[in-house]
Amino acid sequence: MAGAPRPAAGAGATAGGGNGAPPAGTLPASIADNLAAVRHRMTEAARRAGRPADAVTLVAVSKTQPPQAVQAALAAGQRIFGENRVQEALAKMDAVGDGPLWHLIGHVQTNKAKWVPGRFDTVQTLDSERLAQALDTHAHGREGPLKVLLQLNLTREATKSGVADWDALCRLLESVRRCTSLLPTGLMTLPDPALSESETRAHFAQVRGMLERVRRELDPGPAFRELSMGMSHDFEWAIEEGATLVRVGTAIFGQRPA
Repeated sequence: MAGAPRPAAGAGATAGGGNGAPPAGTLPASIADNLAAVRHRMTEAARRAGRPADAVTLVAVSKTQPPQAVQAALAAGQRIFGENRVQEALAKMDAVGDGPLWHLIGHVQTNKAKWVPGRFDTVQTLDSERLAQALDTHAHGREGPLKVLLQLNLTREATKSGVADWDALCRLLESVRRCTSLLPTGLMTLPDPALSESETRAHFAQVRGMLERVRRELDPGPAFRELSMGMSHDFEWAIEEGATLVRVGTAIFGQRPA
């Protein structure tokens, strides 16, 4: 698909105060402005790819951000937020209250699985049969299934989780389908940010191809259509390559607090 200039990381963000938090009184306005800029860039990327703007959903990555930042984004119309760590997220959920839908976008230890169902709408980082079983056990009996995305690590980076090839993906999907309280909804990837534009696009296209192959060959169900790929520095490329979910933090909230 046609290329686009690579955006600067954190474009549109305003600088914070000396303690890592924006000065009082500026937080809601800056976040609202940044959200509007990100949404515009998403719409333009979708247009370049011949896709409708509503084909892509924004996940605002609020990890390490204070509850006030989430509330400001919520007031600006953002509903879905992504968190990396279960315990940090639970405290933030309690502080923010009702309104957001929460996605878990960081690695989940099985001993933390008991805290996930009922609090998170979606786990984007399902990477093992053991985690699937733990989440399924704790989700059992709750209203509605816990949505999960299967995480890919096609470049086999040691610092990242996820399955590394087609056979492993098939095994993981089969284990999830045996779970009665989980609903597999697609794939998630996190490419190396050091990759060039062409390499990043090739990675996204490979993941899109795997989603299409799963849908064609394995009959995962109609819900299995999500592609979570793309962050602040590459979400436009991801949209042009087929992403349905983009995870954007810095371009909305600015640099993370120290």
